[in-house]
Amino acid sequence: MKPAPIKDLITFDDFEKLDIRVGTITAVSEVEKSRKLMKLTVDFGDHVRSILAGIRQERENPYEIEGKQALFVVNLPEQKMAGEVSQGMLFDIGYADKLTPCLAVPETAIPNGSRAG
Repeated sequence: MKPAPIKDLITFDDFEKLDIRVGTITAVSEVEKSRKLMKLTVDFGDHVRSILAGIRQERENPYEIEGKQALFVVNLPEQKMAGEVSQGMLFDIGYADKLTPCLAVPETAIPNGSRAG
């Protein structure tokens, strides 16, 4: 794989606007009106969110991520897709480079809701 060029520089203030947090995926279910999306129920410690992720065709078994901690962007506006509402975005690695995506996960178990950055 040849790495993609680095994107344009941003300011530290731009970076500070992102709210990336650890959450535990407590449930994975199919989105009825989509061939790509799966609905993730994610525990962020003080609240639970539904996050839609286009992982249905990327993984042999999309249910295998249930019970795992991962990183999520939590300060995006809610977005309705295929009749469901997504309250954030899974922060995964590889998809943009046409690789089989994998989760961005903490090295050790850490409290849900912990911030990255």
